[in-house]
Amino acid sequence: MTAGVELPPLEIPITRTLIVSGAIASRDYQDVHHDAELARQKGSSDIFMNILTTNGLVGRYITDHFGPRAVLRRVAIRLGAPNHPGDTMVLTGTVEQVDGDTVTVRVVGANAVGRHVTGTVTVTVPAGGA
Repeated sequence: MTAGVELPPLEIPITRTLIVSGAIASRDYQDVHHDAELARQKGSSDIFMNILTTNGLVGRYITDHFGPRAVLRRVAIRLGAPNHPGDTMVLTGTVEQVDGDTVTVRVVGANAVGRHVTGTVTVTVPAGGA
């Protein structure tokens, strides 16, 4: 693995079930993540994904690529455009730095509106990993 390597993209269909189940699993009971009418009253076009679900999907993207022995060491993300039901988020990544068995990847997740998530993930990949 060397700096500049691009990870293959991962398309994730954003469903109502994914948004609601991610919010429930992370104990985020804010109405904007499960009640479309209340989300609209608060200015959103529909319910939208919470940051903890996004964080989990970013982690999945990295470990899917680097394998089951990969260990996430640091995930630093920032949200942008919301993910609503019916969107497709495409995650892409570029290796920024390699230091022994530690790799830092720049990650972007975009949908039709723009960038939903940007950030970096640092992962340790034991010998014999990706």
